Amino acid sequence: MKKLGLLIVCCLQFSCNSQVEKKINGVSFVSSREKVTQKNIAPILAINANAASVMPFGFIRDVNEPELIFNSDRQWFGERSDGIKHYVEILHKNNISVMLKPQIWIRDGKFTGTLEMNSEEHWQTLEKSYSDFILSYATLAQEVKVDVFCIGTELKKFVLQRPDFWSNLIVEVKKVYKGKLTYAANWDEYPKVPFWDKIDYVGVDAYFPLSKEQHPTIAQLKAGWQPHKKALKQMSDSISKPILFTEYGYRSMDFTGERPWLVDRNQTNVNLEAQSNATKAILEMFWTEDWFAGGYVWKWFIDHDNVGGSENNRFTPQNKPAELVLKEYYGFK
Repeated sequence: MKKLGLLIVCCLQFSCNSQVEKKINGVSFVSSREKVTQKNIAPILAINANAASVMPFGFIRDVNEPELIFNSDRQWFGERSDGIKHYVEILHKNNISVMLKPQIWIRDGKFTGTLEMNSEEHWQTLEKSYSDFILSYATLAQEVKVDVFCIGTELKKFVLQRPDFWSNLIVEVKKVYKGKLTYAANWDEYPKVPFWDKIDYVGVDAYFPLSKEQHPTIAQLKAGWQPHKKALKQMSDSISKPILFTEYGYRSMDFTGERPWLVDRNQTNVNLEAQSNATKAILEMFWTEDWFAGGYVWKWFIDHDNVGGSENNRFTPQNKPAELVLKEYYGFK
């Protein structure tokens, strides 16, 4: 009986460990002016990451402007098709899976969720322009054999007001790209997205508010996660689709769990431990759940030695205690 009990325990441990090994342990690989070398990939491997999102950009002048500009010679190398091919090739050579995640940048950093047209004519112009953008990169995604393709990021008003467009876009994308599909919904948008049943992952940019504490503990952050985790699991169960954190991460500053979505250049006090605590909390809360696919930490720059660090209050975990947290949990066997 003792031997049987031990065998059951070992099998359960093996099952749990195998499950964790299949997780997407990802980084959001920030586009650069420069080409990438093995030196730039080594730090990703050092934290036991097995996945990266690569993000070509299209640009729009304002939240009511319909014209999308992309793949222009004026853009950085890593934001264009030739740069994407280069990035994907070297990542794949290192056995790092890739999610291609085309994104929109609205002038002055205006939130993409507010993109909204003032007329039917402008909506149709935007839809044509956005289709060209996405189908161009979906075709490239198939060519370079990326593992996941993301059809959009945080486009709440566009998605809710033009659902037929998105359903049709998914059909067209599937004609040219044969891999897995997701959409990166903002944390407060994902329950309303109407097309989850048509794609493979419920993608969530997981900037959920967790704690109003200046220096939140892991326990406080986990408590803040409870209602959000329950809702995410209910969503996953209701449509039989796994949850994927298309972005997650925390700034290394005081009150990091209060409004984790903040991307401004505020000078709030650096708090490395708060970022580390928040990173531990999310990894411990989600990475062993069988309905959860994994995620991509925001964000990872190619010039590892010269970013982040002890005086930096931004999102990157690089050269901070949070980097060691990722290394530990991403390497969990």
